Amino acid sequence: MSDNERLARAALSRLLEPQDAAGLALVRVVGATDALRIATGQLAFGPELERDITALLADNGGSGIWPGMTAALKRWAPRIPDLAPERDLATMHRLGGRMIIPSDGLWPGQLADLGLHEPICLWWRGLEHELPPAAKSVALVGSRDSTSYGASVTGDLAYSLAQRGFTIVSGGAYGIDAHAHRAALAGAGDIVPTIAVMAGGVDRFYPSGNEDLLRAVANQGAVLAEVPPGSAPTRYRFLQRNRLIAALASVTVVVEARWRSGALNTAHHAETLGRAVGAVPGSVHSANSAGCHRLIREGGAVCVTDAGEIAELASPSGESLVDLVPGQPAAHDGLTLEDLILLDALPLRSTSSVEKLTSVAGLSADSVRAGLGRLGLLGLAESERGGWKRARKA
Repeated sequence: MSDNERLARAALSRLLEPQDAAGLALVRVVGATDALRIATGQLAFGPELERDITALLADNGGSGIWPGMTAALKRWAPRIPDLAPERDLATMHRLGGRMIIPSDGLWPGQLADLGLHEPICLWWRGLEHELPPAAKSVALVGSRDSTSYGASVTGDLAYSLAQRGFTIVSGGAYGIDAHAHRAALAGAGDIVPTIAVMAGGVDRFYPSGNEDLLRAVANQGAVLAEVPPGSAPTRYRFLQRNRLIAALASVTVVVEARWRSGALNTAHHAETLGRAVGAVPGSVHSANSAGCHRLIREGGAVCVTDAGEIAELASPSGESLVDLVPGQPAAHDGLTLEDLILLDALPLRSTSSVEKLTSVAGLSADSVRAGLGRLGLLGLAESERGGWKRARKA
């Protein structure tokens, strides 16, 4: 990948807000370098481009109706004077960090499940170590104002999961997030113990009260953001970063959450991606558990009470990662990349249609049908009432 591509993605991450559908579609259609030139008025565009973007937005769940490129250019124009990708990259270098793009070896492949909404780049502080796949990662999220019960349960879950070889993904906030990161650091062995996904730039650890903790996460794991250094952690960016937390892990577990907690937003992202969702039950008198009970009652989450149950959700075969027999091939060995992506996209409990799987997995309908046939023959997927889900192997 050329330096121009890297610089263009660095600039676009400052120009575009996370999940700016029009901007992301523009990058998909013409590439990052030309997308930046068009977005900054250095390259003209024609009606063919707008038609391609309209079609791409429609194919990715949008209505296909958008204001058009001229309106998008007006929206992006105020940020053009602030673009300084060389400065942002130098800032990361000074901090001992880096910016990674989808063509880099360090890029987490599971983010491709986001389809059009895969981030343009990631700003990274931490070890230069490949992040684990989704199957070896669990997201633990919940209320910032956690109770002593929530803190205790989170600590037990994160520590036990880390001992089993899972990486804990969370958002670096007060409360459940902080307890999850802290326990994962204590329980980790020879793995990336924990990943913190930030809503603002990684040049400043936020919230400030967690600075020492987040510095420890960066020293032993990774602190990531899709926005460049100096970016403020706005409410919108908190909501958008939740999709990254959900995409990085095979299971999202809500430990404590109020009725309208932001942690439920992460759970909904996970469900949309076909990931498993777990919720920890609490006291019926506790407002901090109302959101967990809501997820369980509405069928969006499985009730989980210990690390073993979470490990079972992460492993479709029902085996935890540390229970695999040394030297014995895993059920997933030999699968193609497309089949692995499709397997990740299959829900555990409910069924999904071929049409929805094409969107979640980012594959063509023909590839999905062929992949389902192969996974079915291997006993990894099963058909039920015209839909498909993961099989639970004995």
